[in-house]
Amino acid sequence: MIYGIDVGGTKIEVAVYADDLNAVDRWRRATPTDSYDAFIETLAELTAEADAKFAVEGAVGLGIPGLIDADGRSLCSNIPAANGRNVRRDLSARIGRKVTIGNDCRCFALSEATGGAGAGFRNVYGAVLGTGAAGGFVVDGVLEAGRQGIAGEYGHIQLPALMQQRYDLPLRSCGCGLPSCVEGYISGPGLMFLQQYFGGSFADAPSLATAWRAGDAAAAKTFDVYIDILGSTFATLVLLHDPDIIVLGGGVSLIDGIPERLPAAIENHLFNNAKAPVIRRAKFGDASGSRGAAILAQQALKNS
Repeated sequence: MIYGIDVGGTKIEVAVYADDLNAVDRWRRATPTDSYDAFIETLAELTAEADAKFAVEGAVGLGIPGLIDADGRSLCSNIPAANGRNVRRDLSARIGRKVTIGNDCRCFALSEATGGAGAGFRNVYGAVLGTGAAGGFVVDGVLEAGRQGIAGEYGHIQLPALMQQRYDLPLRSCGCGLPSCVEGYISGPGLMFLQQYFGGSFADAPSLATAWRAGDAAAAKTFDVYIDILGSTFATLVLLHDPDIIVLGGGVSLIDGIPERLPAAIENHLFNNAKAPVIRRAKFGDASGSRGAAILAQQALKNS
């Protein structure tokens, strides 16, 4: 058995997979965010519960928000207690077996490239549009790591001057310390910022999307700007990586009309005759985090 553990800011989910990556069980616990000992203990308890349920010691893959630096330390604002700590090493010591760890959005990309919406394509970019904006690039089933483990952090490309000037947008600060990262405009909170900026007063993204479909002027302006900025951002990904397909995940990707309008929006920011890649929604959705973590563990087993 392979255990894919998806760590979020409010919940931790463990999913148990057979070797063919079919999920056989999954369950959740609340995430301890203020105590590192409690955080590691919760991960250990979930692993022990899986061991007991299936009478095995399964391989463990862990997907976690934020970055893992060159020394294995977590840089994660969602789980303050884990900041600066080597989660992989400490959990491995606690449970007595190897642990594989990766960024949750890159786990999403790996999952969707492996039997997901990107199946059959060599070069797959997985892009999450949710609370934040991040992703990963997978070539021939292998996740691109990069020298510093930051490959795929497209949300921290800075807003182009063209977009800022075209829509007279204010420059927004970002939690990463840089000004005007596109995450502040294309994530879920970024979408809600845009609707307020253009005169909307909608309580959430679903009500904004409903108003858009009904022809509300502020909602229409919001989505026109949002899709243009997203198209510009993804055009940069095309120029850098030239993926065969971009697989979309996260809550914003579920809004009807966004995936359908993206190819034309991307091509508006490419030179003549350059084409947008295929755009698809994720096949495994929220399950892709744990599934990708399990695939990392499976690959580590094969490589060893």
